[in-house]
Amino acid sequence: MTALTPQFVLSRINAVLPEARVELLDNPSPCGQHSLLVHREDALRVAEFLKNDPELLLDFASNVSGVDYPDHLEAVYHLFSIANKQGPIVLRTRTGDRDKDVTVPSLTPVWKSADFQEREAFDLFGIRFEGHPDLRRLLMWDEFVDHPMRKDYVAPDDYEYEPTPHGEILNKAAASHA
Repeated sequence: MTALTPQFVLSRINAVLPEARVELLDNPSPCGQHSLLVHREDALRVAEFLKNDPELLLDFASNVSGVDYPDHLEAVYHLFSIANKQGPIVLRTRTGDRDKDVTVPSLTPVWKSADFQEREAFDLFGIRFEGHPDLRRLLMWDEFVDHPMRKDYVAPDDYEYEPTPHGEILNKAAASHA
């Protein structure tokens, strides 16, 4: 069996889906965990291929996270082949910008395990996963209007609006009204 490296996975994608826009992102750090960046318009088709290709069988998304860059947001998936006991393969897809064009396709139709984790990335980073079966806040309350993991997030100095203030937050809120 061939080792599942990002380079091998990219060669399989290029052989079967030559029109798909996917590139290798080198990671020069000591861990050297390279990744694949897939254009968002090709992400769902590439994901279906990765899961179903007999040479890859990337059948499990163990982790989905968000990353905030100065000009865009990224959804990052860590994929494994349980069948072949290999991985991870890191798959990334980017939004158009970080303000208005923040949509990427949901990969939940391919990997059901991405469901809650895409909701978390939506809630904390503001990435909108188009086609997600239930895209709503997971950690923050419904009335919360921001995305607290973004680098430009400013924590309020008045926690009066929090529905259930407690502990240190309650003390800070009480002090701000003194």
